Amino acid sequence: MLKRSFDFTLAGFLLVLTLPLVAIAALVIQLETGDSAMFGQCRMGRGFKTFKLWKLRTMRAGLAGSAFTLGADPRITHVGWWLRRFKIDELPQLWNVVRGDMSLVGPRPVLPELTQEFRPHYERLLAARPGLTDPATVKYCREVEILSLVLDPLDYFKRVIVPDKLNISDAYLQRATVQSDVVVLMQTVIALLPSLAPFAARKAAMEAVLVAVNARRMTGGVQPSHSQLSMEVGKT
Repeated sequence: MLKRSFDFTLAGFLLVLTLPLVAIAALVIQLETGDSAMFGQCRMGRGFKTFKLWKLRTMRAGLAGSAFTLGADPRITHVGWWLRRFKIDELPQLWNVVRGDMSLVGPRPVLPELTQEFRPHYERLLAARPGLTDPATVKYCREVEILSLVLDPLDYFKRVIVPDKLNISDAYLQRATVQSDVVVLMQTVIALLPSLAPFAARKAAMEAVLVAVNARRMTGGVQPSHSQLSMEVGKT
């Protein structure tokens, strides 16, 4: 009950606070694409009940492609790249939190087919509401950059990233409190705004690149040189 009250109050406040930013982003999206700025997608919620998750549109409508966004995707618009970079496209999900579909902190809601593929894990995780962020989300806040460095993004996503995320989310749920949720929210802000914490951002970037290097070793890919590693870190 305390967690739900915390979610409802803070999400409602943030929804009102960020409404002007969302409105400006929506206008820019419509000017660039000519499509509706809002995008709804079916995701799996608590108790394996589906709900419609809301985002700002970052891809051009009507183009064929994978349901998963893995690495560089030609469907992503110029504006959409920036919205994704700072997770501004996720702000409409504050409405999902207010409605009770989601929590501020919890395992990220995924497509129904992924929950079936990893059902034993999600039977535990979906006992709670999915969330906007959690420790797994913080660790993989640069997931797209990691996947762009591996030879087979889909294979690496399902074989390495998803199991690691599930383990991290499961471990957090077992010890989660409102106080720890506040800490995770603060960590998320720092991860998304590296200018506020340049050393932490650089460390996170190096960890992301090292994950990708290990992936290349596992898949037999060519390992990047030290200069390439430095270039990748410098991009953040």
